[in-house]
Amino acid sequence: MQISSVNDVKIYNLSHGKSLPEWLSDRKKRQLQKKDVDIQRRIELIQDFEMPTVCTSIKVSRDGQFIMAAGTYKPRIRCYDTYQLSLKFERCLDSDIVAFDILSDDYSKLVFLHCDRYVEFHSQHGHYYKTRIPKFGRDFSYHYPSCDLFFVGTSSEVFRLNLEQGRFLNSLQTDAVENNVCDINPVHHLFATGTSEGRVECWDPRVRNRVGILDCALSSLTEGTEVQSLPSISALKFNGSLTMAVGTSTGQVLLYDLRSSQPLLVKDHFYNLPIKSLNFQDQMDLVVSADSKIIKLWNKDSGKVFSSIQPQTNINDVCIYPNSGENNFPNNIRYTSLIPFSVQVQEEIHRNFTKCKMSIRKGLSHLVGSSLLRAYMHGFFMDIRLYHKVKSLANPFAYEEYRKDKIRQKIEESRTQRVQVKKLPKVNKELALKLMEEGDDEAELASRKKKGKALPSVLGDDRFKVMFENPDYQVDEQCEEFRLLNPIVSKVGQKRKKKLRLLADEDDEEPEGRASSEEESSDDDKSWVEEVREQRRLLWEEGRDRRRQERKQADRNTVLQPQYYQIKAGEEFRSFNDMARKQRLQKASLEDRLKLEEHSGTSHMVDTAVGSKQLSFTLKKVNFSQKNLLFRKASHKTSSSTM
Repeated sequence: MQISSVNDVKIYNLSHGKSLPEWLSDRKKRQLQKKDVDIQRRIELIQDFEMPTVCTSIKVSRDGQFIMAAGTYKPRIRCYDTYQLSLKFERCLDSDIVAFDILSDDYSKLVFLHCDRYVEFHSQHGHYYKTRIPKFGRDFSYHYPSCDLFFVGTSSEVFRLNLEQGRFLNSLQTDAVENNVCDINPVHHLFATGTSEGRVECWDPRVRNRVGILDCALSSLTEGTEVQSLPSISALKFNGSLTMAVGTSTGQVLLYDLRSSQPLLVKDHFYNLPIKSLNFQDQMDLVVSADSKIIKLWNKDSGKVFSSIQPQTNINDVCIYPNSGENNFPNNIRYTSLIPFSVQVQEEIHRNFTKCKMSIRKGLSHLVGSSLLRAYMHGFFMDIRLYHKVKSLANPFAYEEYRKDKIRQKIEESRTQRVQVKKLPKVNKELALKLMEEGDDEAELASRKKKGKALPSVLGDDRFKVMFENPDYQVDEQCEEFRLLNPIVSKVGQKRKKKLRLLADEDDEEPEGRASSEEESSDDDKSWVEEVREQRRLLWEEGRDRRRQERKQADRNTVLQPQYYQIKAGEEFRSFNDMARKQRLQKASLEDRLKLEEHSGTSHMVDTAVGSKQLSFTLKKVNFSQKNLLFRKASHKTSSSTM
């Protein structure tokens, strides 16, 4: 840890000091820690809080538990858990990250904008989806009310991707050639984008119309400033509903009130470097602006410099941990954690550190750095002999507490040997009873064998307790899937019980005349196949009966509408019996209709759909004996003529 003072403000650099390379072996690391005093005194607040080569950006989740950092090489993202002070996970990506954002309160929803125009979405388990935008992107912002992602880049258009609908919407057309940065006001959700021409265009996402243009290029130029190129917008940040900070590529920070086109304050870094990050520290009314060389903290009302931080390497981004005074900024080596405090806060920190040292070290501060007490992470490595000696002095009644714990364990072990009353749960009682019986069989088998161990029961596992408490997990024994699988599961359970009995009686010989296990298994297979077929037949019959009942119910609910027919001119109306007879004929089979036609001798076909036309014909009976006689006479005449 390094302590520096700027304007009577002490700054604690928690990441200062040498870091051991990852490729070193554990033995060489221990040797270096013994020889190098800087490595021994280095405070590692969060384990592996660094990046192998370069860190480009860093963000903190809204719940404050996770810190996300992106870097290269290889392109990767790292997540740190501040509650455990350790690295939670690391994911490598296909290309470098230009910008990323955390959409959820924790790390479960992440969005990455890559340098190859790809937009990648990650969920809690890892990669979820990947899509591409039309132009190369430089920055993006998420609009929570409409679930829209606004992408700006090397184009005059602002591309909109709706995450609720899963598609691109109509783009916003700006007057700029390129857009560098963008931001959304957290109060009234005004969308603002900074252009390469030094303008800030503000849009209303509700109506997708531009509501104003702010020219910041001329306002950033002060007296005596040398102009080499047109200042472009390199950083943008909202604070509250009316305050907006704008950073330019020439190193100026302009503070605006949205109700005015003139800046309230212009702050120059005097390095002529682009402003990379802008943040607001609301507890002390400070603005934190950073370029690649320096981080400046100044009052947003008066512009008076509060403090400044100038590390040894270039700065890529700045992130303020919420509701604290800690600033995290990635650079070209690793992350750096700096805590700037005022004089009153600094004195309180000193008191807390002194109190913490006295409570942890128990008066052993003179041994820090020696072989008996060595600093490591947020604790110390202590020699075991020194530990036992300090523990005996600090707690002389440790043996009495140990003795009481042993007696309590013995009493609890004796209680477990008593008769336990088994209570079935309210949900899935049959399944619980089945699991209890299987557990008893396994316990009996394990007790017979010396080396055997019973498997843990599902009922005693907390991961499955919801299955016996929540009624939504109740097994429906009348459903089709259960009835088809139940014969198989029951047979498997029976085979399992037989196997347990065979393992228990493996020393006994098989009696003469008893069927072998293969024959029993074949019989069991035939039996469960027959049961499955029987269940399928029952299910088919139940489905058929159910469909019949549904059709009957539908017929009952159907309201019959009367049909009216118009009698045309020239037609005769006989009676309704003719219509009924025709309907019966239409429903009768072909054989019945032919019998009726033979009985009447005439066939009638009436087609009312084409004008009630009628076709009448009579079936003529042929005498086959007369036909044969005529054929014989004709053949006799032909034969006589030839002779």
